[in-house]
Amino acid sequence: MRLALVLPCYNEEEVLRRSIEQLTILLDKMVAVHKITPDSFMMFVNDGSRDATWDIIVEQFRKNSYVKGVNLSINVGHQNAIMAGMMTAMDMSDAVVTIDADLQDDIAAIEIMVDRYREGCDVVYGVKVSRTADSFIKRSSAVMFYKLQAALGVNTVYNHADFRLMSRRALQQLSRYKERNLYLRGIVPLIGYKTATVNDVIREREAGKSKYTLKKMLNLAMDGITSFSVRPIYWIIAAGFFFLIVSVLATIYILISFFSGHIVPGWTSLMLSLWFIGAIILLGIGIIGQYIGKIYIEVKQRPRYNIETILDEKKEQSSNATTKESTDESLVSH
Repeated sequence: MRLALVLPCYNEEEVLRRSIEQLTILLDKMVAVHKITPDSFMMFVNDGSRDATWDIIVEQFRKNSYVKGVNLSINVGHQNAIMAGMMTAMDMSDAVVTIDADLQDDIAAIEIMVDRYREGCDVVYGVKVSRTADSFIKRSSAVMFYKLQAALGVNTVYNHADFRLMSRRALQQLSRYKERNLYLRGIVPLIGYKTATVNDVIREREAGKSKYTLKKMLNLAMDGITSFSVRPIYWIIAAGFFFLIVSVLATIYILISFFSGHIVPGWTSLMLSLWFIGAIILLGIGIIGQYIGKIYIEVKQRPRYNIETILDEKKEQSSNATTKESTDESLVSH
């Protein structure tokens, strides 16, 4: 099999040469035991870096036969950079592994991913089993985010980020998902096909600092929630019904207080108005939200289904025949 490693890069000049050195050793080892072909490669996606990242990629391309590069014209963000790399590498390889250029993920897991692919898995997820290298805040926020996603009904793999292997046919299906606000951790599980997980032990960065700021993590979290769940709309409707019930109970209490004379003039109408109107407003927002939610789902134009196998006249056809739509060449330059 021909393997492609896709690595998004944003201002990674301090760690890039060391990462290339380690990945070259890994690829040489896998070629030597015939797990991958010698024309396997690593594709670095320069996401609008402002340092010497692209210069280093060009330099290594001339020296190292494994190295290829994609230079994005502007910074488009981590998820879009990964997508650009995968779509570029899709027709050049049998499977693609995405991993961050700082190599905090366990690169030894890549060989196990290839083993799972050879066993028939189309998607292999790297699942973090140890995050001691991450800060306490990052670990805690990640756990809370995964739990919140589960509560909202978002189908993701727990403790998985963007370290994964995808076969060519899985990538072809992924290319059919057209949303602009990408959240690959939520989209990839929608594809289906046979999957597996491998353990991923996070380690310290060897140089530089993380480019995933708190703001970027919060933006990614918001995309993950709003792109895959309309459950908050149902919560608004539930709150509306709750306050409607409260308003009925309050009405009973207020009427009892009114007829017993233990009430300030005007208080009855004021309290009834507050509870009742508040409940109606929440219900109205929820109903409107239902219509907006349906629009929101429709405009994504996600495929209605993914075909794994077609049986036609006793001949089995793989969905590898899915036609890849052309990538926006204005985003990527080789």
